[in-house]
Amino acid sequence: MIITNIESVPNKKIVEHFGIVSGSTVRAKHVGTDILAGVKNFFGGELGGYTDLLNEARQESVERMTKQASWKGANAIINVRFATSSITQGASEIYVYGTAVRVE
Repeated sequence: MIITNIESVPNKKIVEHFGIVSGSTVRAKHVGTDILAGVKNFFGGELGGYTDLLNEARQESVERMTKQASWKGANAIINVRFATSSITQGASEIYVYGTAVRVE
């Protein structure tokens, strides 16, 4: 599956359009991660636990979007965008969406 954030796939022609596809996941923080983040916040530095959590959430969302596009018969997803939203205290949604197409 070709995935791109631009309107087309370079050197390919869009021959079929399947519409919008999306994937999402909601993730909650872990108490242990929160404690370590509090310490890091005091001394400074990257909050690695949160970085890992967000990377996993993005990957899972993309996999779900890709599966949806495959079911429709697409071999590419164009105009891909990510969005995040807070669901509740300590939990966030990662949402990814794009346009499923078939290219040749």
